[in-house]
Amino acid sequence: MVSRHLASGVAAGVLIGIGGAAYLACDSRYAGAALFTVGLLSVCLLGLSLFTGKVGFIVPDHRKESVRALLLCLPGNLIGAAATGLAISAATPARGEKALEICAAKLALPFMPAFILAVFCGVLMYLAVAIYREKESLLGVLFAVPAFILSGFEHSVADMFYFAAAGIVSGRAFLFILVVLLGNAAGGMLLPALRILAAEVRQNA
Repeated sequence: MVSRHLASGVAAGVLIGIGGAAYLACDSRYAGAALFTVGLLSVCLLGLSLFTGKVGFIVPDHRKESVRALLLCLPGNLIGAAATGLAISAATPARGEKALEICAAKLALPFMPAFILAVFCGVLMYLAVAIYREKESLLGVLFAVPAFILSGFEHSVADMFYFAAAGIVSGRAFLFILVVLLGNAAGGMLLPALRILAAEVRQNA
């Protein structure tokens, strides 16, 4: 069970890293944002475990097994995304240099704005996966992913890829990713909590 959730998390991290690599390869932010969708599209269609896509569903389903699966997929995401970042940087140093520029801007961002940007990314990631699960449609993914990238929102697993590709290992980078991770979790749980509240209000009206 542990190995299954961890392996699924690693695979999801690799796919998000591939999306990040596609973004780094593009001169146009718009083309890069569109191509980045390959990561979440693949995660959804293959049923893999991505922290930012799963955390919101802990609100209605907070069984021990679900929480455990979520916590096990997170280190897998880190391993997969970071390994992909290191490999891409080694194979194409120019992408590592571009990742370094991106990460320098991230590290210059104070923690509170980073947290807020991560919250909105979490909202969009929950929305994308919820639409896929409930409506059997990929439209949420196709629009939510470019929206978070072009809006400058922060995605913790993608950031793991960028920092690894940039070769940055520091306390500041660790804290930045932790803040973004917490923001993604808060944002991911926001919409489902509001949906449950709205349903209860309707029932009591």
